[in-house]
Amino acid sequence: MAEALRNVDAEPGKTAQRRQFVTMTVAGQLFGLPILDVQDIVVPERITRVPLGPPEVAGLINLRGKIVTAIDMRDVLRVGKAEAVVRRVGVTVSWKSETYTLLVDAVGEVVELAAEDDEAPPPTLDSRWRHLANGVVRLPVGLLVILNADRILAMAAERR
Repeated sequence: MAEALRNVDAEPGKTAQRRQFVTMTVAGQLFGLPILDVQDIVVPERITRVPLGPPEVAGLINLRGKIVTAIDMRDVLRVGKAEAVVRRVGVTVSWKSETYTLLVDAVGEVVELAAEDDEAPPPTLDSRWRHLANGVVRLPVGLLVILNADRILAMAAERR
């Protein structure tokens, strides 16, 4: 898959605006976040549950001495819990001067894509996913759903 992602370049001679995305998977689906939104990638040692917290909040983690809220992207995207106990990866972002980490199944590579390759989320995409996405890009390995971190965190905040 890594090679297929690397080969997603604009046609020779095109001078399209290029953007970079950190790729990640949740329940086998490929997602991307603009690289400028990502502060860090972490593998949390321990996640402390928050009593009576909304389902999207997996808990709190200690990120170099700072307490950070961990948001479970499986709950946000409504794809169900992982079948096996797997160590999740955190993609750390900032929203309203606070730091959060989005827990995903795996983080992939950084890909560079032409802005003109973006398409609107198709109407057949789950309505929640459409709301959380800025667009989609067709790749040789499947559909890359480009997420909007601000919308994800705003939605999680509404549930509190």
